[in-house]
Amino acid sequence: MLEPDPKVVRELLTRYASLRIAQAERESPEVARELADVSYTLCVMMATTAVHDAVARADALLLAKGRAREVGSLDADGESGLSLAV
Repeated sequence: MLEPDPKVVRELLTRYASLRIAQAERESPEVARELADVSYTLCVMMATTAVHDAVARADALLLAKGRAREVGSLDADGESGLSLAV
């Protein structure tokens, strides 16, 4: 299965949240239509049929990618920059 680009997922989540806020503040047919489009795209990208599931999967994907980046990033000396102290 193909994995979506985290940058695109983050952009979609941001757009989804902005549209939800805009729709809650003042309902409009244009915002409702755009929200439906973004919700559909998010569902397709995350392979779900419900937007709440898509948001949860998108959050999990971004969290996993963030952790992988932290673990996998080494500086010029080959150190990760993470403290060994507990």
